[in-house]
Amino acid sequence: KHFNKIEKEAQQFIHERIVEQYDRKTDLLYYDVTNYYFEIDEQDEFRKKGPSKEHRPNPIVQMGLALDRQGIPLSYQLFEGNTHDSQTMMPVLKTIKKQFKTDRIIVVADKGLNSGDNIAFNTALGDGYVYSQTIRGASNEFKQFVLDNEGYRGDENFKVKSRVIPTTISVTVGKYQNGKPRKKKIQVDQKQVVYYSSKYARRSKKKREELLAKAASLIANPSKYTRSTSYGAASYVANIEFDKETGEIQENGKMLFLDEEKIKQEEELDGYYAIITSELDEPDKRIIEIYQGLWKIEESFKVTKSTLDARPVYLSREDHINAHFFICFLALVIARILEIKLNNKYTIDKILGSLRSVSCSHIDSNHYLFDYADEVTDDINEVFDLDIGRKIMTLGEIKKVFAQAKKR
Repeated sequence: KHFNKIEKEAQQFIHERIVEQYDRKTDLLYYDVTNYYFEIDEQDEFRKKGPSKEHRPNPIVQMGLALDRQGIPLSYQLFEGNTHDSQTMMPVLKTIKKQFKTDRIIVVADKGLNSGDNIAFNTALGDGYVYSQTIRGASNEFKQFVLDNEGYRGDENFKVKSRVIPTTISVTVGKYQNGKPRKKKIQVDQKQVVYYSSKYARRSKKKREELLAKAASLIANPSKYTRSTSYGAASYVANIEFDKETGEIQENGKMLFLDEEKIKQEEELDGYYAIITSELDEPDKRIIEIYQGLWKIEESFKVTKSTLDARPVYLSREDHINAHFFICFLALVIARILEIKLNNKYTIDKILGSLRSVSCSHIDSNHYLFDYADEVTDDINEVFDLDIGRKIMTLGEIKKVFAQAKKR
């Protein structure tokens, strides 16, 4: 209950200290959404069933997380499990602008957040955006622009081109009587940056080959697979249908076979990526650099889910759930700062793994043996002026170390 009550004030306090000590800037934020599952079968008002990132049937909650340009978490917000990813950005940004009194923000996000409503929201507030753009699901005109070699600069390993073009987006302006959103089309000037990487092309080909092998197994043995266990591979199988209730593959009398036309179309686009942005005058290279920093937030979600054991969640009350995720947020902030203090030499996983290995044995009434040290603990000793490692310490010396650490 205590952590739930102080969560907003604590985020504000942490932010102010990071501004002071690490010169935090809020002019550019990385934003993404993930969800956390609960070991329950029935949903409630908060924990609801929705598209799970881990393709699980359990009820989930959504978390929207914003990082600064250094990768340090700035703010987060929880949403009901059935909330669409794209609907989380506006509430989070409104809170950030109000709570932290930020000026213009450029938001960097993946294509799942790339919606007309979010683009219009960014533009209306005078903010900017850098979003990835789907190519495979785009218009034929855009695909032709991507595949046309004219205008590209670079070589066979990496090439890039861009254009500024009026773009039509659909914005929600209300609801119809049946509850469906009422849309209005508007035009905005947008810069489209497209690039090709041979490294990404090889990676895409390898990933698809793995999925095609699984797809072949699915075609040969459909009864062994469900919607969740065939995720990814099923998209390459023609005529496949799933039971809405059980997720099992339905027998519909149609032959399952590999969709060769889809495979061919995807092969054409291997290695190509697209980014759209409001920053019309920014160089292409800078836009790509900004977008590629998004890996920090993807890694942050991975750390919270695995290293920090944020899920599965075994709590039921909403205030307890909020407190749980605030503690995870706080732990992630500390871990990221520690990573930065160590000059990004080690991953958070490696740092926490080393710290968890540090232990001591009680030798006698006043002496303890610390029996673990490695390169990480050696660097922590140097950066924080501590003295932990393979040595014997008195209880007084240990307390002194803790007192020094609290001051840093």
